[in-house]
Amino acid sequence: MSEKKTADAASRGKRATGVAALLLAVAALCLWGSSRMTWVTVTSADGLGEERITDLDGGTWAAATTPLALALVAAIAAAFAVRGWLLRVVGLLVAVVAVVAAIPAIGLLANGASNDKASDIAGFERAATRVTDTEVATVPALLVLLGSVVALVAAFMLIRKPTATGGLSSKYDSPAARREAAASRGGSAAEDEPPTQRMLWDALDAGEDPTVEAADNDSAGGESSRPARDVSKDTGPTGTRPESE
Repeated sequence: MSEKKTADAASRGKRATGVAALLLAVAALCLWGSSRMTWVTVTSADGLGEERITDLDGGTWAAATTPLALALVAAIAAAFAVRGWLLRVVGLLVAVVAVVAAIPAIGLLANGASNDKASDIAGFERAATRVTDTEVATVPALLVLLGSVVALVAAFMLIRKPTATGGLSSKYDSPAARREAAASRGGSAAEDEPPTQRMLWDALDAGEDPTVEAADNDSAGGESSRPARDVSKDTGPTGTRPESE
């Protein structure tokens, strides 16, 4: 029954990792796509000619958008590579990335784009160029907010994921970790539990010979279970074996 529960927990853990990785990919795609879209359109004039229109994309207006998208992609690999409390740390970092990415979008939607800030980001010289108008695009900012919400959901799943099912297989553990696990299993395993091939190799790495103990157990069980031979049936009254008739 415990093996079935362990298998079910492992299956749920794999599904949680897969769903979280998918959500992280969607969030990263939202941030990256928004960084390529125009956030603010700036109209400026220098007093010498016609007005000039400059488009500021997300990578320029919110410079951290692209690096944060790459951080979410790195979190996908980390979700499969770590386990235990490290997985919770990854989830917390993903939540921080989501909040940081949402701040510029919320500020732009709530307060708009001021002329001074647009001039500074566009790199205009205030003495020569004057910003006359700014137009804010709401779709890129909403796309960032969508990606942030999706990343928060993925972070919640990583934090709540069962610690026993996370991380890489035990075959990637160091030899010292495998020897320690083998010694722990040897002390707590039931006597009638058959050892697996991995347990045998781990015991050999730990400097133990599992075949000796198994042979001793078999010989002890064989001697105790074998019925005693009745010598009186095979020997005669004088203690010699009678000849066959």
